[in-house]
Amino acid sequence: MRARIVHHGIRRRRARRRRALWTGGEALVTVGVVLLLLVVHQLWWTNREAREGARHQVEALEREWGEGGGDDGRSAGRGEGLGDDGTTTSTQDGGTPSASEPRRTTNSTPTQTTWSQAYAILTVPRLHLRVPVAEGVGKESVLNKGYVGHYPGTGQPGQVGNFALAGHRNTHGEPFRYVNRLAPGDTVEVETRSAVYTYAVDRTLRQTSARDSGVIRAIPRSRLHPSYGYTAPGHFITLTTCTPEYTSRYRLVVWGKLVSTRPR
Repeated sequence: MRARIVHHGIRRRRARRRRALWTGGEALVTVGVVLLLLVVHQLWWTNREAREGARHQVEALEREWGEGGGDDGRSAGRGEGLGDDGTTTSTQDGGTPSASEPRRTTNSTPTQTTWSQAYAILTVPRLHLRVPVAEGVGKESVLNKGYVGHYPGTGQPGQVGNFALAGHRNTHGEPFRYVNRLAPGDTVEVETRSAVYTYAVDRTLRQTSARDSGVIRAIPRSRLHPSYGYTAPGHFITLTTCTPEYTSRYRLVVWGKLVSTRPR
């Protein structure tokens, strides 16, 4: 019986193929591990970190108010649109406010607080949510901290107009993850140094364009869905976030009306 002859060239080619397959497999495993770590970071670590930071900020505000400090007044440029996660796409000056720019109180007295400093606490009993509210809706300066951001140029708590807020629905604390579960009559509280304002959820716009800036106007009304919104002045609150989940293509909007005010 004749012995099978294997040439050295064939052996070398087979060895190269095995090495290539092994190297490719290692590369795929490495890429998979890196992607898994990125997913864990986005879906778990950013939430853990932001929630912890937001909790500490709420506690700091409560201590500050208990000692008689703090400032309720806020004002800023005019917001014109809704960006990612509900952020405005422009302001009165056509840009994002500087973090060093002094904020003004309702009587136009400048203060030295920064744009991203929290100044109120939002509580939504149905969602077991209690988070700080900061001026501005920038991702890095406000939303990624797990805070809820106040749209510059919209009303303030308890005032005639629209107290409009934005928050992440996914990652970075995701305070507005379940705002779609709010139903008419559910309460939303905004606590400041001097008072607690209670709003009752009135209606929801399940989906609209990120450019639908009408939803955060003083008399909120969708420009794309005119049957959603209001036609007369009032004391409104607006909660905005991205929809569907894990995307930023559209916006989900929840509106409420002021029903009571009590001293803190």
